[in-house]
Amino acid sequence: MKNTHSPYDDLMRFQRQTEALGQIAWRLMWDQDAMMPSGAAQQRSEEHAAIEAVLHGRRTDSRLGDWLAAIEDDALDMVGRAQMRHIRRDYARRRKVPADLAVEIARVASLSQQRWAQARQDEDISGFLPLLEQMVALKQQEGQALAQGGDVYDVLADEYEPEMSGNEIARIFASMRPSLVALRQAVQEKAPPAAICGHFPADKQLQLARKLARVFGYDFNRGRLDVVVHPFCAGSGQDVRITTRTDEANPFNCLYSTIHESGHAGYEQNIRAAFMLTPLGRGCSMGVHESQSRIYENQLGRSRAFCGWLYPQMRQMFGDFGVADADAFYGAVNRVEQGYIRTEADELQYNLHIMLRFDLERALMRGELAVRDLEAAWNDRFAADFGYPVDKPSNGMLQDVHWSMGAFGYFPTYSLGNIYAGGLYQQLRAAVPDLDAELAQGETASAIAWLRENVQQYGGLYRPTEVIARACGGAVDAKALLTYLQEKFAAIYDL
Repeated sequence: MKNTHSPYDDLMRFQRQTEALGQIAWRLMWDQDAMMPSGAAQQRSEEHAAIEAVLHGRRTDSRLGDWLAAIEDDALDMVGRAQMRHIRRDYARRRKVPADLAVEIARVASLSQQRWAQARQDEDISGFLPLLEQMVALKQQEGQALAQGGDVYDVLADEYEPEMSGNEIARIFASMRPSLVALRQAVQEKAPPAAICGHFPADKQLQLARKLARVFGYDFNRGRLDVVVHPFCAGSGQDVRITTRTDEANPFNCLYSTIHESGHAGYEQNIRAAFMLTPLGRGCSMGVHESQSRIYENQLGRSRAFCGWLYPQMRQMFGDFGVADADAFYGAVNRVEQGYIRTEADELQYNLHIMLRFDLERALMRGELAVRDLEAAWNDRFAADFGYPVDKPSNGMLQDVHWSMGAFGYFPTYSLGNIYAGGLYQQLRAAVPDLDAELAQGETASAIAWLRENVQQYGGLYRPTEVIARACGGAVDAKALLTYLQEKFAAIYDL
């Protein structure tokens, strides 16, 4: 039978199957962290390798080259041209990476994540280092294949934030650091707000976490919430799953991780249904993705107005926890204090945690830092940046999952997301003048509707800087974020 479909139709039919297989690979990863028995680690690594072999074969299939050569982008509409932009970019990148290297990275990443989780639990870096060394070597090889003589770190970071270089990230961070350090010093000279205290049972934390996920628009008909070592969000379209973790001495870890992951999930669940299982059916970059999770968590979830609603919810769930009223609770939620864990850090110090990781992973990928020296380098840098020593590995280089899974270049997107969120929040406040009154009632619908309309619905339709500029009325730099932080913490600490 003669094929009556156009090359574009054939390409998109093939691409939908590849996207569907990619979603299955993500679900394997979710299961590994949330459900899989620990004894299945070796088999799961082989399963990851097998599906990566299939995916790499499809993503570099010679038919893609034929279809791409036959399609004239000018003949397509805006959606079609955007699909082509993603497919051409991915095809060009994937063809530079040998299939056996891609498969080995998937296999080692699966094993490495399991070893990392055990090492973190045991406070034993030595058992994790051999696999981390393998992962670093493999990602260096991948970076060299992609860079073809260029900067290895740049091409790895480009996977997460297209068109953003290591030098540009370093420039942005250098411009932010003096203001952050000065504000932190001013805050530390003041008496901190009272902290919460008490016992917060894990089952009650999860009960409130599920309520918060719903408050922030998470659709449980298309997802679920589970407990893991390191919270994350996985999936897109009709199956978007979130995770959290609990600490019975600190409920904010669970509650704000849940709000954060609900921001990621909200992005994925609110992308246009027509884009599902296509390159446009997921977030356009991790920086834009983090802008959604960070604005949900911080500008909305840690606002004075929302804390006023959350305080009685906490009292109802946990009883007296040492905070007298909603204003004191707002101070406790935003308390600037010593701490090791990035995901638990206050907004003021959070970006300093990212800058540490950026410099270390860039040095690793460039061969300027050996894995065997990473712990000492981390501890030295942490002491220099934060003024106190790391007390144990799980509070140091073992706290984050990213390097175990080979996600070098991911960390800067958290701070880029904070910068984007600063600009978005400025526009959101102007567009929703009753925002504080709504948040004080636990209502987020107007805020989320604005974010859905201006960012989330587009998925990968626009480039990262384009979607943020369209939403904010122009290019965004760190000024809006730094102004927001200065005003917020000056008010809390009476600067």
